[in-house]
Amino acid sequence: MNNLLTSLLTELRRGTLTLAVLSQLRTPQYGYSLVQILENSSINIDQSTLYPLLRRLEKQGLVTSSWDTSESRPRKYYVLSEFGLEIFTQLKKEWLQNSKELYELLKGEENE
Repeated sequence: MNNLLTSLLTELRRGTLTLAVLSQLRTPQYGYSLVQILENSSINIDQSTLYPLLRRLEKQGLVTSSWDTSESRPRKYYVLSEFGLEIFTQLKKEWLQNSKELYELLKGEENE
């Protein structure tokens, strides 16, 4: 049962992490800054999870990346593409609607 719960929690978390990351890429962010922003919102994400996610989002055309070499340590910045912004807007709308509906269902469960 513990393995099943772990698997289901991972599945649930995967989609929410994608939405959380997309929500923070309306302005350019590099990996570590993104980790900090998410952690400040109580969303923990390992760099070993974040970087493959960013690469996947880039491959899907949702984000673009560029290197900033103006400081002593080069940083790769990620930002939503125009397509990514469209997709994020739709995902956000869907998430908010689904969350509201699910909240009502779960709230009803508590009353029983």
